[in-house]
Amino acid sequence: MLSSFVEQYYIGQNESRDIPGEIVLNESLSNQALITEAIEQVVGKKVKISTKVKQLKAQWLKLASTNAENALQTHLANKENMFHKFDALAELLQLEDRPKRMECFDISHSSGEKTVGSCVVFNEAGPMKSDYRTYNIEGITGGDDYAAMRQTLERRYKALKDNPDKRPDLILIDGGKGQLNLALEVFDRLNLSDLNVIGVAKGVTRKPGFETLLIPEKAGHLKTIDCASDNPGLHLIQQIRDEAHRFAITGHRNRRDKARRQSTLENIEGVGAKRRKALLQYFGSVSNIKKASTEEIAKVSGISTSLAEHIYLTLHSS
Repeated sequence: MLSSFVEQYYIGQNESRDIPGEIVLNESLSNQALITEAIEQVVGKKVKISTKVKQLKAQWLKLASTNAENALQTHLANKENMFHKFDALAELLQLEDRPKRMECFDISHSSGEKTVGSCVVFNEAGPMKSDYRTYNIEGITGGDDYAAMRQTLERRYKALKDNPDKRPDLILIDGGKGQLNLALEVFDRLNLSDLNVIGVAKGVTRKPGFETLLIPEKAGHLKTIDCASDNPGLHLIQQIRDEAHRFAITGHRNRRDKARRQSTLENIEGVGAKRRKALLQYFGSVSNIKKASTEEIAKVSGISTSLAEHIYLTLHSS
């Protein structure tokens, strides 16, 4: 295991990694000479792998071992805590089985501008960030959260039958009766009415710990559950809900800022999509372009000296 890690970390990843002249390990490697030679070829310098060290280096090795042990214990404790929360949630919602995959949605915008829908996914180990998704919402009236949620859910689940392994055991809709009923309508239209979905409505004070859970029942009725603020199942719902909110805000800000950056450059005559891309790739942001001199701007591929001067003057005209 240690040999595999050293190979991947120092050889199999980014060759520009800053590798020290000495690597201290707590175990000898069976193919140590071969690995050392391979690392040296990658970095182009002499590298020493040590296992029998004393004094300060021995203290470093002990510290690394202690940190690894603590990290492992923390990981296991968090995992156990997450299992406990899932058990408590199943009991709270009176589910036959503990949910293994949960998805939660939220909407974010600024006065209707650049609306984004978010979906976050949790399993029994915690957040599954590789399955997180954001959806850029188009074709709706700005500020219409219902239309935004409808579009997000339709785009998320219209292809669910082709991906049965992505089928959630529980869906959380952050909102009251209106948002939950809208979600149920979407699922019914997509022939997914068997999905398990609940609404998470904020209490009168709109403070964490006073949420009301809305559970769909037969004949269109909604059952409400007011649970204790210290219930671990509620804490899990709050955690997922807050993560969906954070992810939606992040997605919205990224979309809004990208649009504003592009619009700034789009107003410059002679700077098309290709040159905008080249400028942003070279400088990283519009603010960095504004800080650059005419000579620096002219270094970008496709930007002549006269165009660089025009860009500089336009960005500094206001």
